[in-house]
Amino acid sequence: MASTLNIALQNQTTSNTVYAYVTGLALQQNNALFLLQSDGVSHYFPTQPPSIGSPLTQNCAIALGSPGSTRTVTIPQIAGGRIWFSIGSPLTFLLNPGPALVEPSVTNPSDPNINTSWGFCELTFNSSGLYANISYVDFVGLPISLSLTNSSGATQNVTGLPQSGLNTICSGLISQTASDGHPWSSLIVRTSSGQNLRVLSPNNGIVMNPSMFAGYFEPYVAQTWAKYTGTPLTVDTQAGFGTVSGQVSNNLLTFGGEEFTRPTTADIFSCSTGPFATGSDAERNVIIPRLASSFNRSTLLMTDAFPAPLEYYYQNPITNHYSRIVHAANLDGRGYAFPYDDVAPAGGPDQSGEVNDPNPRLLTVAVGGANASWPTGKVVEPQKADDHQAVAGASGPSPVPAKPATKPAGKPRQKFLGRLISRLRSIRKK
Repeated sequence: MASTLNIALQNQTTSNTVYAYVTGLALQQNNALFLLQSDGVSHYFPTQPPSIGSPLTQNCAIALGSPGSTRTVTIPQIAGGRIWFSIGSPLTFLLNPGPALVEPSVTNPSDPNINTSWGFCELTFNSSGLYANISYVDFVGLPISLSLTNSSGATQNVTGLPQSGLNTICSGLISQTASDGHPWSSLIVRTSSGQNLRVLSPNNGIVMNPSMFAGYFEPYVAQTWAKYTGTPLTVDTQAGFGTVSGQVSNNLLTFGGEEFTRPTTADIFSCSTGPFATGSDAERNVIIPRLASSFNRSTLLMTDAFPAPLEYYYQNPITNHYSRIVHAANLDGRGYAFPYDDVAPAGGPDQSGEVNDPNPRLLTVAVGGANASWPTGKVVEPQKADDHQAVAGASGPSPVPAKPATKPAGKPRQKFLGRLISRLRSIRKK
């Protein structure tokens, strides 16, 4: 395995002022904090800063040039990596003692980047290969697409959002609020002039306003508990524990010795609190993603075997409509929209927007969506209660709008470290 990887950064926006950054943990430098410098080649390993919130001592803003330009950079092997983009102005990264990188935040009103249009994708490049994905777990911002070419010339693609994708998602959220009265449209963040800047995930919406979506999933959870009080459900752990069976008893969903309390709405959107908090129990830790994803996709009343197939996703009026709308707006229906959006049945289609290969040659990351195409008149429709009734009465469930590509078989999956780092980022206080 090569010790370095070339990454082609493409400006597909309409702006002449676009910047990129690359951050991560350098695996061949004892996991030292790493940033790529502005020349796209030199490495920057920050040392202990003198105080909290110290500035970087090197310029790490990689200017991409005019629309249509491509800037090729080279990175070492890194874990928990991110490629960041901003339009209009550079991003501000700071250092805390450790050293620890203070990254841009969409939930800190005092963050210096709060009014900047920015976004990122995630990657890990190590001795096993490259794994990269686009992400909407925290928010939707700039359109980002991925193309990975391996040493044999084969290519994998994640097309991401078109240029109009953010506005399409905002329109879908506004329509959903008009349909069900829940605060989906309150996830939209606008500039001082009223333009759409980004959309927060429901989990980050709750971070900003703890009462947001209060009680939203509770009726669905009650229906789920009622169903499985008399009926068992099975979960394919897709691990050495095989398929496990559970049932509700004494108000606990129990799989052998594993007991799960009723999750709250906040637990479901976060996938990491209440009954979904992971720990030292390996079996519980593989059940959690499959349960949490089933609640977000609202598949628990559609079948009793999980993970459920794609055609069951988001069919109930009580569901993660942010995730539903985001998937529908992406050109191939793919992209992490909640923390366990990579969960799928064995051999099922990828929803997470990943590319991976043990022998990567070039990763192309484009920002802006200018070369993407969007069917004329495409609209993300709101989900209504009567839509679910129609589905329930049909011979089979109606497909969701996503059109995912099939996940390459036999590829290495390196998501655990990425998830862990993402959760540490989410709880980091500035």
